[in-house]
Formats: sequence, C-alpha cells, structure tokens
Amino acid sequence: MLNAEIMARYGLAKDWRTVGFFETENHRRITHAVRSGLGSGRLVAITGPVGIGKTVFLHRLQDEIAREKKVTVAESLSVDKTRTTVPTLIAALFYDLSREKEPKIPTQGEKRERELQKLVARSGKPVALFVDEAHDLHSKTLVGLKRLMEVIARGGGNLSVILVGHPKLRNDLRRPTMEEIGHRTDILPFEGLGEDVRKYLDWLLEECSEDGADVSDAIEPAALDLMAERLTTPLQFAEYLNHAFEAGFQIGQKPVTSDIVSASLAPDFDDLEPRLTRQGYSVKVLADQFQAKPTEIRRFLSGQLDTSRTRELADQMRMAGLSI
Repeated sequence: MLNAEIMARYGLAKDWRTVGFFETENHRRITHAVRSGLGSGRLVAITGPVGIGKTVFLHRLQDEIAREKKVTVAESLSVDKTRTTVPTLIAALFYDLSREKEPKIPTQGEKRERELQKLVARSGKPVALFVDEAHDLHSKTLVGLKRLMEVIARGGGNLSVILVGHPKLRNDLRRPTMEEIGHRTDILPFEGLGEDVRKYLDWLLEECSEDGADVSDAIEPAALDLMAERLTTPLQFAEYLNHAFEAGFQIGQKPVTSDIVSASLAPDFDDLEPRLTRQGYSVKVLADQFQAKPTEIRRFLSGQLDTSRTRELADQMRMAGLSI
C-alpha cells in the first residue's frame, strides 16, 4: 500500500485492493455455469493461479446468490485446508443451516449424517457449499464430498459443492486415481483478465484516482502498456504499481515512465519456481507428487539438475497438467 504522501503526489485516492470487481466475459460464463448447476446438486471446481482474483469473485458470487434467497449459501471457514475433513465440512453446513446460534452437532457419524439430511430437507431450498483454497484438500476429503452429496440427495435434499483453488486442484481431479470424483466434476478454468488486461489497467487507475484527475499525469500510457505486456494478474498489478510509484516518488519523476516500470519489475518474477507456485505447486508439493527429494526439486527449479533427470521430471509434470 502506498503512503499518503505518494498518493497525494500522484493524485490517487484509493488503494488498488479496495476497488470493486472488474468483470470479464470469462467471469460471466463461470457465474452462469455455477448458477445453472445449483438446483441440480452439482460438484463444481473453479481453478486459476494465485492472485488472479478467484476469492474476490467467489465472495461476490456468494453475496449475489444469498441476496436472491433461492439457494441457501454455506461456506467452510476452516483456514488449514490440509487438515479439513468431511466432518469439518459437515460442521460448516450445520453452522450455516441451523437456526440455532450454537447448533448441537452429533459426534457419532451415522447420527450426524442423518441429522444433516433432515436439516437440508427442512430448509426447502437447494444448498450451495463453497470451499475456497480447495487445492489443499486431501483426496479422501474430495471423494467424501461426493458421497456426502449422495447422502443429502437420498434424504430429499439438494446439495451443490463449489470448490475454488489453484490449477493443482484441476490437475488432481483429472488424475486416473480420482476418476470417481473427477468425472463427476464440472471444472471451470478461471482465466482472469485475458484480453482485457489493458482495459483493466485503465479501469483500475480511473477507479483509484481523485475526481477529475488525468491518469496520464500520474503514469504514462507507455508505462501501462509495458505492465500489460509483462504482467497478468490483479495481484501482480497492485504489487508493481506500488513499486513503480514508490520509485518515481523517490527520484521526483511525474508522471511515472516506462523506464521506471521496467526497472521496478523483479527480474525473476516469471521464473519457473514462481510460475509453479502460482499454480499451487510448492517445493514440498512437487516432491511429494513426483516422488523426488526436496533438494532434487530445488536443483530442478534452479536449472542445476542433470539433463536426463531434468527431462524426466519435466515430462512427468507436463503429463500431470503443469505449465512449465
């Protein structure tokens, strides 16, 4: 976040992260696909890289559905998704569907599922359970969700589950060992800004500038063109706009030029490791999935691994759906 002095210097009134949602055609298609599946008990996975705007989109979609009052919205607030189990998600449903402030959730499995059946059926409306950061869910939890939806349907209720996560979630669902759930899941790629990158930048600067301010007085169009060419996600734009305006302020340059933007861009921001991390693949995840040692993965990422092993790992990653 820029300090007040820098914002005043460049005629900025808002922080980049406080503006509204910039909707693209891809976002509208995903919204329509999710909405159309809520009445039929669908399992949906929305996947996209880090910083592309999935969570903001998710909250907006949840709020819209809740306001219409045709579908009951529930969500998992559990922070540690690696430890989230089906009972955890069942608890989320109890908390959001029950009229009691502190619902009594049975600890015995059979009774708990039967009580949930009744709770969903009594609601008289379809229920949509939203789970963010779902790329960290264990495969057993994903399979358990499918079974939970069947249990609810058996009791006369209607439960849809919307999973949101990194591309790792999509790749995991497409594994042969996940066929039981993967073939039953509607996978929707969250493509972010696409061809609207430059339009987004213009919109962002207009939204954050003071009333009547001329954006070109703060940053040159050529500088924005460069950012649109090099960057792709709202998170990246927020980060590097801050770097560019801070650098411009330090040398007393207004408007910010393309040279300043170029110097502000981290030279390694698009190297292999950060690109894989944005897809949900840390060193640990890569080591676990491809049966390699963390030191071996680090050498692969830094280009220090021997040629034959590098080729072998790269082929395995491509087959698993990773963009490398």
